Amino acid sequence: MIRFEQVSLRYEGAAGPTLSGVDLTVPEGELVLLVGPSGVGKSTLLGAVPGLVPHFTGGTLSGRVTVDGRDTRTHKPRELADLVGTVGQDPSAHFVTDTVEDELAYGMESLGLAPDVMRRRVEETLDLLGLAELRDRPIATLSGGQRQRVAIGSVLTPHPKVLVLDEPTSALDPAAAEEVLAVLQRLVHDLGTTVLMAEHRLERVVQYADRVVLLPAPGAAPVVGMPAEIMAVSPVRPPVAELGLLAGWDPLPLSVRDARRRAGGLRERLAARSPLPPAGPGRRTPLAPGVDGAHLRASGSPPPAPAPRSGFLGLRRARPAAPSVPAAPAADTAGPLAHVEALGVRRGRVEALRAVTLEVRAGEAVALMGRNGAGKSTLLGALVGMVPPTAGRVRVGGLEPSRSDPRTMVRRVGLVPQEPRDLLYAETVAAECAAADADAGAPAGSCRAIVSRLLPGVPDATHPRDLSEGQRLTLALALVLTARPPLILLDEPTRGLDYAAKARLVDVLRELAADGHAIVLATHDVELAAELAHRVVILAGGEVVADGPTGRVVVSSPAYAPQTAKVLAPQEWLTVSQVRTALEADL
Repeated sequence: MIRFEQVSLRYEGAAGPTLSGVDLTVPEGELVLLVGPSGVGKSTLLGAVPGLVPHFTGGTLSGRVTVDGRDTRTHKPRELADLVGTVGQDPSAHFVTDTVEDELAYGMESLGLAPDVMRRRVEETLDLLGLAELRDRPIATLSGGQRQRVAIGSVLTPHPKVLVLDEPTSALDPAAAEEVLAVLQRLVHDLGTTVLMAEHRLERVVQYADRVVLLPAPGAAPVVGMPAEIMAVSPVRPPVAELGLLAGWDPLPLSVRDARRRAGGLRERLAARSPLPPAGPGRRTPLAPGVDGAHLRASGSPPPAPAPRSGFLGLRRARPAAPSVPAAPAADTAGPLAHVEALGVRRGRVEALRAVTLEVRAGEAVALMGRNGAGKSTLLGALVGMVPPTAGRVRVGGLEPSRSDPRTMVRRVGLVPQEPRDLLYAETVAAECAAADADAGAPAGSCRAIVSRLLPGVPDATHPRDLSEGQRLTLALALVLTARPPLILLDEPTRGLDYAAKARLVDVLRELAADGHAIVLATHDVELAAELAHRVVILAGGEVVADGPTGRVVVSSPAYAPQTAKVLAPQEWLTVSQVRTALEADL
């Protein structure tokens, strides 16, 4: 169905090719999973299937890509639209209408399908993806995960023969991700649809793949094989496969069910040991030259508020009023850094939050979890002052964010939003970092040091738009961390990150917590919560339904338990690293 024949792609000014010598075939009616570290060219390879690469992206493509016999060199994307449905990493970039139902119908209208066919397919898709209650909602009012489901639905309604999906579950809660993957399985098995998918959250998808294509490095030839074989040699693999390698299981398990069947001996070895508490402070090394955590424990009041520069509502960037380097405000260890009391937020007809009460203290990492649309991003918006309360009140560093000058709040709280482009507007990575250093009053090179640690190998001259979605998100995080605000808010911080990049992020956030920062992250990544969070707060329908230590909340939850906890239950192990530490202690 899809054929790559010695395909190579090079962008002007790039040091090397993004793709080189790609030669592979994706048969009809298979689900093929594309894996590899961040930035190796997965999105570029996917974009070549519908012809977006190079017709829209530029670059020099050699070789040939054919889809059901159509050559993408001679067929432009619009001439492949009836054959290939594509959802990229940014679902919002696909929307052309205002409401959910109209968006689901738009692709069929473009192909000239009959109105009765369109009506039937829209209803089927609304039911398949759990969108029926959202059919009349404006797309602008949806959560990130809800938008992702709408984007997927919009390419399902025309019934294409080929689906190309880039990180299709990255913004979905666990239950919604299972629903989407179940739909894809049905299309593959029952209708013979061909699916080519890139995904970093391999714990969700690898067990469903017929084959796996590994891109090990930029410009490297792909490695193709069965899922278990590729996971054994891949630099990225899900926790259940990592646990299998640690335990010496062969072949590697790809699902929790397979791992549980082999885990009896491992449970016996671990029975006499207790797991270390998750998310304990990590190795404490400075994030940047001349920047340490000592000033965070000093007493004192916030420095004078700097003048704002254009940015994410003034909350990323602020120009210091004096050339001296100001100290960050002290972490108040006597009371909470953030206090939310009976908070209610209404957006039009939607009651986004209802009677939410929450405290976050210095040195604490809190994970906000819950289904798409539960109110997680709204709560972060209230903490940073973007969303005014309808009822109750919010205090951060002793101030009410929605009633305080953003120039004052920028020294108390920093937010990394779901869409990193909201924080990025310079022409190069170096320019972004230089502006972040100036805005934070940090020593020159501070931001670049954080970027180098989180994104090793990214040149200074790289334009942010040329980074992958995960790399852009990490760059935005580095810009916010340069200012070292006492309260750090992260909205889906691991979208587009491979496991190695996620581990680097966890290390940095642990160090910040150890230095007295408070961290609140809204996430659907249960593995991240298990590695980092001291507490998990679960929201449902805008209300807090659970709030407690990570182990106590997630181990008992079939939806939010990490893979290691499911495999080794009823023992309360959360992560592979905990198991590795325990086994090494026995040697």
